[in-house]
Amino acid sequence: MKINYSHESIHDLIRLREFVEVKNPIAAKRIANELLAGIDKLKIFPKMGLMVNRAPDPGAMRDLFVGQYTIRYLVSNRDIFVLRVWHGEEVGKDL
Repeated sequence: MKINYSHESIHDLIRLREFVEVKNPIAAKRIANELLAGIDKLKIFPKMGLMVNRAPDPGAMRDLFVGQYTIRYLVSNRDIFVLRVWHGEEVGKDL
C-alpha cells in the first residue's frame, strides 16, 4: 500500500515538531521519527488503527495512536491517506 499525506497532515507534522523543538530538539526528532515509523507500519497493517465510529464509513477512517499523538487516516483499496495528526491535548481545539 502507498502512503499519501494531505496538505493538512504535512502542516500538522511540521507544526508539532517545531513546537517541541523550541524546548527540546532531541525530543522533537524522536517524536517525529516515532510518528513516521507508526505511519509506515500502516503499509503492512492498514487497519491497525481504531475505527472512527462517527465517520460516514467507520471501517475506512481510522485513528492510530502513537504515544500522545493521534494520526487520522483513511484506507482505500490500494492507498492510505494520512488526513491529520494532533497531540492529545489539542482535542477540541481548531486544528
